[in-house]
Amino acid sequence: MAFITANWNPLGEAFYRKTELYEMCWNLRDGLRDSLVAAAPYGGPIALLREPHRRSPSSRPQLEIYSASGVSIASFPWKSGPVVQLGWTVSDELLCIQEDGSVLIYDLFGSFKRHFSMGQEVVQSQVLEAKVFHSPYGTGVAIVTGSSRLTLATNIDDLKLRRLPEVPGLQGKPSCWVVLTQDRQTKVLLSNGPELYILDSTSCTAVCPPGVSPQDGIVHMSVSFSYKYLALFTDTGHLWTGPSHLQDKMIEIDTKKKTTPKQMVWCRRPKSQQPSVVLMWDRLLLVAGVCSDTIQFPIEDPCVLVGELDGVRIISSTNQELLQEVPLVCQDIFKIASMAPGALLLEAHREYEKSSQKADEYLREIKEQSMLGEAVRQCVEAAGHEYDTNTQKSLLRAASFGKCFLTDFSPDQFVLTCRELRVLNAVRENGVGLPLTHTQFKQMTLQVLIDRLVYRQFYPLAIEICRYLKIPDYQGVSRVLKHWASCKVQQKDLSDEAIARAVCVKVGDSPGVSYSHIAAKAYECGRTELAIKLLDFEARSGEQVPLLLKMKRSQLALSKAVESGDTDLVYTVVSYLKNEMNRGDFFMTLRNQPVALSLYRQFCKLQEQDTLKDLYNQDDDHQELANYYVTASYREKRLESRLSLLQSAVDEYNKAKNEFAAKATEDEMRLLRFQRKLDDEKGAGLLGLSLQATMEALLALGLHKQAEQLYRDFRVPDKRYWWLKLKSLAEKEEWEELEKFSKSKKSPIGYLAFVDICMKCNNKYEAKKYVSKVTPEQKVKAHLAVSDLEGAADAAIERRNESEMGAVLSRCSTSDRLLIDRLNRARATAPKK
Repeated sequence: MAFITANWNPLGEAFYRKTELYEMCWNLRDGLRDSLVAAAPYGGPIALLREPHRRSPSSRPQLEIYSASGVSIASFPWKSGPVVQLGWTVSDELLCIQEDGSVLIYDLFGSFKRHFSMGQEVVQSQVLEAKVFHSPYGTGVAIVTGSSRLTLATNIDDLKLRRLPEVPGLQGKPSCWVVLTQDRQTKVLLSNGPELYILDSTSCTAVCPPGVSPQDGIVHMSVSFSYKYLALFTDTGHLWTGPSHLQDKMIEIDTKKKTTPKQMVWCRRPKSQQPSVVLMWDRLLLVAGVCSDTIQFPIEDPCVLVGELDGVRIISSTNQELLQEVPLVCQDIFKIASMAPGALLLEAHREYEKSSQKADEYLREIKEQSMLGEAVRQCVEAAGHEYDTNTQKSLLRAASFGKCFLTDFSPDQFVLTCRELRVLNAVRENGVGLPLTHTQFKQMTLQVLIDRLVYRQFYPLAIEICRYLKIPDYQGVSRVLKHWASCKVQQKDLSDEAIARAVCVKVGDSPGVSYSHIAAKAYECGRTELAIKLLDFEARSGEQVPLLLKMKRSQLALSKAVESGDTDLVYTVVSYLKNEMNRGDFFMTLRNQPVALSLYRQFCKLQEQDTLKDLYNQDDDHQELANYYVTASYREKRLESRLSLLQSAVDEYNKAKNEFAAKATEDEMRLLRFQRKLDDEKGAGLLGLSLQATMEALLALGLHKQAEQLYRDFRVPDKRYWWLKLKSLAEKEEWEELEKFSKSKKSPIGYLAFVDICMKCNNKYEAKKYVSKVTPEQKVKAHLAVSDLEGAADAAIERRNESEMGAVLSRCSTSDRLLIDRLNRARATAPKK
């Protein structure tokens, strides 16, 4: 496999290689010269702000956005102010920092999203230099103004500007500076000639890295991708590297170059002990590592270096390459004369394909060392680090060949790597333009990759990847469809009907996709009718109604709420309508929805009585309005107010042709007047009592004449009056009055009641007076009530009633032997029923 190592370059104990990623698809007439360039990491997009051609000085600069492979995504003339710096956020949004301190934000397709300012004082002093950086808090912006002050915003999504302290002796812009993120704090390292300062929110501290001469001026500096390491380039051509806390030194190299490099970027593989720095001049690319040696690459065209997690992307006008340290596992397998298990397994497979017996010899050698499992692991891991598909296949076939001779080897890692490489190879294609390495992919995570594809509108590819990797729908396909539908509703060249039909066919009932969310996007784009059509597909009324209210479609919102059967939702809509509409329109709207009207009436009965009255008036509902007046009368304490409300109720009952209710209400008014008269005359305290309670109170107070008047005037039923008076006289032990009352006329409740009430008052004597007056059917009960067994027996025998005789027998004791015999003889001759 010597051809693989042909482009390897040794540097100390490590090797570095350049892998061609793309022949760029763009056609830049002047290359990258005279252009402001910003490329996002993790194979992100490239932005170019190209100055107008010299022959047409009146034309405007052109802002162009490309994929990493050079495919044009957006292009438009720049009509705003002069731009100092371009940069990308972690979510692939373009930041354009202007001289006046304004920061304009565009999406990947060149659509303006929003802007913010780095401070009002910047407008006068202007921005001299700016940097876009990433911290644990998000994407940040740092600027140096014409007044030699630095301002930071650590998170542009939660903008909080920090103005850093002044730097002693600084006039204009510094020699060089860089933003550091240490221990969740954002600081600035700044060089002003031979002096080096660290600035934080409160202080400006002079520092002197170990090994750097105080006389040497720092003219360039660079921080590593992880912010752990720092590189300083001095005006004497020396390169100093060390940790970013500046307390140790790693290496110091004399590059023999006095001119300041145009770019300086760290090139470091994760977990590598051999970090290096890439420096670029007009015609030279130099790689400096931990040893004194360097690697030099000549360059012909202007290039841009993009620091990555595991290397450096080199972008020119014609092609793009990845410069990186060769992973250790690849070194072990592909080094010339390597005896690593993976190298032997790869060679064994090559011989096997040639049907050579040497394959068996290589396998035996690996098995004797018990390293076959390790050999398979090395080949699988190395395949992940390779960019060339043929090399990937060769390594994976070798791994597959080797694992056939293992009995306890888990294939999970092999299968996962095959799947991931297939995905990576798909997104690396020129048309997609995401040149991710396996290391970057692992760091980014699959979900972020899907998000990036969705954001670039590669929906079919994103869906295929989700299905291929068997991602749950709510995390995969449904999420992609949701974004697709949100973009679909923004297409202005299609009718509402066509878009709604397309969304319904494509999305269907996919779990996790909310039609209300899609409809909200349509409404934001000004397509209200489309939003309503999409809401028809939403199964959850709770999701439909809020958006309909937001769109001022209150009638439809109320209908949907009623159809849902959710009373809370109906109340929500009704409350909204009440606040938004005038009273008349509100009531008319409710009249068209009987269910909503009924629920609102229930609410008003508990909370808004006055509104309930207005509702009944609006509907000319005289019956309910009369009921309202009656109910309201009970809440009034003043008699005049209560009588007035009851009179209104009578009038409404008459309008409703409810004569019975009208008569009952009039009786109540008469009772109130009767009670007030008695209160005035006797101080009886009857006002507000019911008819029966008034009768009871009068009898209890001994006001029998007044009670009788109430009995006559209000046609109190005879039985009720007799019961009440009987009870009252007995409880007061007015036995003479009770006897007179019993003789006044025939009792409508029977005289057995007199017997019972006297016995309850423990007056047997009075009770016996009324035994003779009871009906024959009640004779036995009356005699038993006063404990007259002889009389009860005589009455039962006379009536020849077997059950009555049995009742008497049950009350007899052993001393009543003669009475028992008499009753038994009578029972024997009594007719059987």
